[in-house]
Formats: sequence, structure tokens, C-alpha cells
Amino acid sequence: MEDGIRISEDAGLYRPLTDGYTNASDDSRLKQLGYRQELRRSLSSIGNFAVTFTIISVLTGLTTTFNTGLTYGGPLTMVYGWPIVGMLTLVVGLAMAEICSAYPTSGGLYFWSAKLCGNEWGPFASWLTGWFNIVGQWAVTTSIDFSLAQMIQVIILLSTGGANGGGYEASKYVVIAFHGGVLLMHAILNSLPISVLSFFGQLAAAWNIVGVFVLMILIPLVATERASAKFVFTYFNTDSAEGINSKAYIFVLGLLMSQYTLTGYDASAHMTEETKSADVNGPRGIISAIGISVIVGWGYIIGITFAVTDISYLLSSTNDAGGYAIAEVFYQAFKSRYGSGVGGIICLGVVAVAIFFCGMGSVTSNSR
Repeated sequence: MEDGIRISEDAGLYRPLTDGYTNASDDSRLKQLGYRQELRRSLSSIGNFAVTFTIISVLTGLTTTFNTGLTYGGPLTMVYGWPIVGMLTLVVGLAMAEICSAYPTSGGLYFWSAKLCGNEWGPFASWLTGWFNIVGQWAVTTSIDFSLAQMIQVIILLSTGGANGGGYEASKYVVIAFHGGVLLMHAILNSLPISVLSFFGQLAAAWNIVGVFVLMILIPLVATERASAKFVFTYFNTDSAEGINSKAYIFVLGLLMSQYTLTGYDASAHMTEETKSADVNGPRGIISAIGISVIVGWGYIIGITFAVTDISYLLSSTNDAGGYAIAEVFYQAFKSRYGSGVGGIICLGVVAVAIFFCGMGSVTSNSR
């Protein structure tokens, strides 16, 4: 198939960028692909991984979609759906990593489509893939930053007394203003040099890993009431899925929690033009980010689910968090133990920082 691929004549003059590191092999590969080196290579293997791991961010995805998991199937769907989706995602990631090793360009998926589909179908495949990719990235970035705006609103609500204690519940217009402010901050941060973004990426990766382990241990440990192992590993909730009678359909809908979280791993491909030894470190970033996320995410789900004792109450808009289930779990865990939910609010702050890093990484990937 590649016999029909030619080096573009308008690829421009080849001027390798120097940054104190020998990039001859990486730059030469781009030249072979008819692609001019545009970006400076300064990302290490860890830096490439960190960007992708931060975008997947199990703290972001699982925390903000916990209501979905509880509503559609509950513990059984969350605990078993996560490894199922994780393994299937890893299969896709392995295929993408293989292609990334052959075509390590910042264009990623749309560039691969152009090359793999040949001269006849390549332009159409590239156009179609590019639009699907960019629209998906717009949606994901918007979703991440809006979930942070909602998290800020819940933190303010609980900090001022909660829904049952006269707490301040921000209007939809205030939440939208939060959203716009977060988007603006991410735009400003992504105007900084890649070396600075690499530092933030590695800090974010460490924050996510440490945060997951702290919360998955702390929350069930602090809670005065815990679910039984039988509840966590076998209970299937059908009471909250109003109007749906099919258990299989309920289970599939519950998988959205896992599927929403395990996305964005194409970021390692988009960052390859700025990564040293891109044909090796790009694929490693994809596979390692997915693999580690699956492991720590499963632990997070199991740990938090042990603190779930009343699903209907957690989903009710009459609770202190206004129906934000996992916020209510955190808040009540500390309130039941110490008489104050301040510790739970701090835990939500840890998640909020992870969401902020996730959105920043998403904009970094999208801009490529």
C-alpha cells in the first residue's frame, strides 16, 4: 500500500531544530514522510506519558460520572464494566501504538488515515478522520472544563452549609461563567513553552496517581458505615433506571462511565513531533497511560464503592450535595466521623485540581 505514497514536493526545506539533543533520527523520519519539522523536541518518554495519563485522568472521569454508574447498574456495572472497557480500550491502544511507531507526526489519526488508505482514498479518509477527531476533541475539552465548573459549584454549596443548610447554589449562568473562566485559563497556560507544559504534565500525572491512592483508601477508612463485599461485587441496581426494563441495556448504559474516562490516549501521538525518540516513546506513552489508568481506576472504583450504602439517597437532589453522588459520599464520610464535612470538601478540592490539569492537557493535545 505504501508503494503509492510519495514525498510531497511542497513539504518545504528541511531544517532540523536543535535543542541540545540529537534528533537526527526523528527529523529524518519526518523528512521521509514528506513532513517538515515544525515543533521543538523537548519531551521525554515520561513527559509524553504524563500528558496522556493526565487527559485520561481517572480522578476526573470516574468522579464526574459516578452518578451515571450508580444509576445504571450500580456497583456491579462499575466494578466489572471498568476492566471490560479497559481491556477493549487497550486493544485499540495497541493498534494505535503500532501505527504511531510508523508515522510519528503531530497530526496523528488524520495523517495516518491519509497514508494507510493510499492515494485514491487517502484524502477523503483523512478529511473524515480529521473532522471526527477535532469535533470529539472540542466536545471532550468542553465537557472536562464544564465538569470542573460544576465541581466548583458543589464545593461552594457544601462550604456554605450544603443544600439542606442554606448553602449557596450557583445559578446556571454563574456555572457558565466559571466554565468560560476555566477555558480562558487553559488557553493562557497553553501559550507557554512546551518545557513548561511538560513540567505541569508530570506534576499532573503525579497528582492523579497520589490522589487516587489517597482517596481510595481514605474515604472508606473514614466512613462510619461501609458496604459489604457482597454489595460491592454483586449488587445490580435497576431501581434508578426509570423506564428501562432490560438489564442488559442498563448494564451497557452503565459502561458509559468507563468509556467516557478511557479516552484521549491519542494525545501521545499528537505530541510525538515534540518527543525525543518519537517512534518509541509515542507508542509507549499510549500503552502505559492506558494500562496504568486501568489498574488505578479499578482500585478507585472499588475503594469508593465501599463507602456507598444508600444509592437512592446519594442520587436524590434533597441531599447536602444536591444530588452530586460522589460529593455526598465524601462529605458524609467525614461528617459522620468528625461532625464536619470539611475533610470531604478538601477531597473534592483534590479532584478539582485533577480536573483542571486534565482540561489543560486536553487543550495541549487539541492544539496540535
